[in-house]
Amino acid sequence: MSQMNRRRALQLLAALGTTGLAAGCGSDSGSAAKESGSPVKIGLIAPGGNDPIGDEITNGFQLFLALNDQRLGGHPVTLVPADEGTSVKSAQSAADRLLKEGVIALTGVAGSTAMSGIRDMVEQARVPLIGSNASPASLQSVVYIWRTSYVLDEPGQALGDYLRQTLKAGERLMIMAPEGQGSLDVIAGFRRAYEVGGVRLTEAPILTSTSTSKADFSPYIVRALNRRPTAIFCHYSGTAAVNFIKQLYAEGYRGRIFAPGFLTEGPVLDALESETSAIERYGIDTALNYSADLNNNANRLFASAYRKTYNNSPTTYAMASYDAAQVLDKALRIAGADPNPQQLNLALGKVGQIDSPRGTWQFNQPRTPQQKWYLRRVQKDGQLLSNVVISELATLG
Repeated sequence: MSQMNRRRALQLLAALGTTGLAAGCGSDSGSAAKESGSPVKIGLIAPGGNDPIGDEITNGFQLFLALNDQRLGGHPVTLVPADEGTSVKSAQSAADRLLKEGVIALTGVAGSTAMSGIRDMVEQARVPLIGSNASPASLQSVVYIWRTSYVLDEPGQALGDYLRQTLKAGERLMIMAPEGQGSLDVIAGFRRAYEVGGVRLTEAPILTSTSTSKADFSPYIVRALNRRPTAIFCHYSGTAAVNFIKQLYAEGYRGRIFAPGFLTEGPVLDALESETSAIERYGIDTALNYSADLNNNANRLFASAYRKTYNNSPTTYAMASYDAAQVLDKALRIAGADPNPQQLNLALGKVGQIDSPRGTWQFNQPRTPQQKWYLRRVQKDGQLLSNVVISELATLG
């Protein structure tokens, strides 16, 4: 996705009002124009080809730059994009090109396999990466990799504790997810929180083949429904989430669905309009670290600006990328007028609390957010299905 053009940014600033923006963004009001740090390059790794998550990651970072005069911490910024692609090799090629271009930091990265694949490159180059999505639980003992999203076992953990207290005796829960390490992380977090005090999962998870290009889940769904579940915990996103939910109802499922919030993020709910009556009747509840309807000052600014700029509601992917820019804004301000990557990395450890659209958070020792997780329910908001916050679930990290 190309960088936001200047005309679009000026329209956004005019629509929202420059006074409110200056008060709400990372730069101090009245001082940004006077700051003159050295120009810096930031490398953004994200899937190209109109990939929805890649677009959201790009949009979130560009929005923060647009609201801050294309500067971070007083430094004029050149954002250099690189296509993550769909493989470890393509992600490594993207990281290698950006490192050779002399970027002071990297950001983005959508896929867990991509993050694991570039880990050693980043650590050896000693250039900080502020990842804004992928965060496998296996990513431990890193020095130069920070994440503004979550650890992938956390959404399962947040829902596991909730369902252990919510499901009634005799209810049967089935777990369904695609094969892969990401699903294993989610399920491990769920089991760790659910199986407490003698409570046990009685059914083995059903893992669907990732090689099913047409996303025909019906054989797996039939297997699951033969066990007569009253609730399903699942882990899908994007087109796979749409196909899974539609096929689940088509095969006769008439119970509740619980999932990490990726199940209903982005354009998924628009594609499920034909399933509105079933969703409203049986229910889809998700756990996530963000919802576009959160009522705080930072989110009112962010969500309003995002809707005006991109004509849709922001997702957790956009929010975490916006926060990655905000983290870099604070760290570059701490690092001084002419920092190098190693000085910037030290400064990242000093940024403190982040006033985020998700609510205030800060980095923990493993360099991931200590943050709140929310229970969201799919409901109609006007004529459209939306993720509506019901309650807080937990603070994790």
